[in-house]
Amino acid sequence: MRLASLREGPDGPLVKLSADGRRMARAGTTLQHALDDWDRWEPKLRHLVPDKPAGRLGAVLPRAFQFLDGSAYVNHVELVRRARGAEMPERFWTDPLMYQGCSTFLSPNAPIEGDATWGIDCEAEVAVITGPVPMGADEAEAAHAIRLVTILNDVSLRNLVPDELGKGFGFVQSKPPSALAPVAVTPDALPGWDGARLHGTMHVEVNGLALGRADAGHDMTFGFPALIAHAARTRALPAGTVIGSGTVSNRDPDGPGRPVADGGRGYSCIAEQRMVETILGGEARTPFLEVGDRVRIWMGDEVAPPFGVIDQKVVAAPG
Repeated sequence: MRLASLREGPDGPLVKLSADGRRMARAGTTLQHALDDWDRWEPKLRHLVPDKPAGRLGAVLPRAFQFLDGSAYVNHVELVRRARGAEMPERFWTDPLMYQGCSTFLSPNAPIEGDATWGIDCEAEVAVITGPVPMGADEAEAAHAIRLVTILNDVSLRNLVPDELGKGFGFVQSKPPSALAPVAVTPDALPGWDGARLHGTMHVEVNGLALGRADAGHDMTFGFPALIAHAARTRALPAGTVIGSGTVSNRDPDGPGRPVADGGRGYSCIAEQRMVETILGGEARTPFLEVGDRVRIWMGDEVAPPFGVIDQKVVAAPG
């Protein structure tokens, strides 16, 4: 079952899409409202027959109750630390990293507003949307709470990160709103879903050139049930919580991943390419995004991607 939200009002009317995304059926509610009473709404949604031309779609969940972003691909974390000559703590392989992000999401075609001096970057991620998760839930309970799977672009302002983290209090300015895909899919309708990870190619393009072709199911140290259980250790998670995977990241058997142009799977963010350049050549050569640049992110087949396409252009920030 493929669900989307029309770009109407702050939360958007919920619609069910046909398999090819060309037709829709209005549900008469919002996605958040359906998530709040999923046992009642899921059967209704499954019985809807998309029979109208699909409308203009926004973020599938424009306003989430909570966005918690992990860093499940520890290869990415290891490269960050290697590039700056720091050792990686052994516990990073057993205890997930996670931060609390901005819970309002940009539409998939909304511009990325920024200043080139901020170090604007994209981060292609898989995400799940949960039902309610009780405090202290184990991984089995966490897996049962996964309602939908989608993708997002976790926009990062890399040059603002060091000063902000140097204060010892976490991200705010360096993590503006992310863009959420237009479509979310129930796990049973995703052939690549194994209950914890989504296997399939994450395509990332910058100005029409391939940046990444990583497999989201490979090298993911922590599956989504582990991430959800980690988040729920000291709090209950409300229905409508979005959990991000962190930057999808693959490595070659003999070291860090190679660029797509060199036959590798490339990178799901510019920062990772810059880290590899620093590790191998002593300095980063690839620039971050500038005003006028365009980023496109999708999973699987570009003709019929299951989550639609995130397609954003960088524009100058107001003021």
